Amino acid sequence: MKKLLLVVCGMIYLWSCKSSKEAFNPPTIIDTPIKFNEQRRELTLQYMRERYGLEKEEPTIVPKMIVLHWTVIPTLKQSFEAFDPPTLPDWRPDIKGVSGLNVSSQFLVDRDGTIYRLLPETTMARHVIGLNHCAIGIENVGGTEELPLTTAQVHSNIQLVNYLATKYDIDYLIGHYEYTHFEGHPLWLEKDEDYRTQKTDPGEDFMQKVREATKTFNFEPVPDK
Repeated sequence: MKKLLLVVCGMIYLWSCKSSKEAFNPPTIIDTPIKFNEQRRELTLQYMRERYGLEKEEPTIVPKMIVLHWTVIPTLKQSFEAFDPPTLPDWRPDIKGVSGLNVSSQFLVDRDGTIYRLLPETTMARHVIGLNHCAIGIENVGGTEELPLTTAQVHSNIQLVNYLATKYDIDYLIGHYEYTHFEGHPLWLEKDEDYRTQKTDPGEDFMQKVREATKTFNFEPVPDK
């Protein structure tokens, strides 16, 4: 009788694990890669070496964090065009002196909620100071007073977080505005104490909605400053 109970309990446990994984069906993702040529590869490796002290043969990351952003650019086309060039355009002179590598992210979410993958999930993108080596970035088109982020984007970000946190060992879910809380944290690798930018994206209300919908993952709290 005891053996039978153990078998039944084991079957229930396996079924519950399978069901919990199936609850997070991968969202529809459209692969629309930005240019990742030899120049971008070398600039990414250089960034990892000079900013973080990481000597690597390939510009890959081990994801431990998801960072949500807004582009403050009104359209998908313009947002893609901003990330596509391997080198940083002249319209970002404030950070051009740090590295010639252009900004980017692994994902871009349009205003109607359509999800685009710009880079492989484990290829480093430049989207958050100090943490690019371990962070997957999700950019959302818009974010201005005239074009606030949409309900469709909230839902798509929730889907993406579910998908990524099920696939990878993700410890943190943060908004870009929270990145400086990680100064002094073991994940923080930026060497330059003066290299910081002020961020407000993607807004506290947006983050609260995504966090509430993904709280079953029990992400680690953002460190206190």
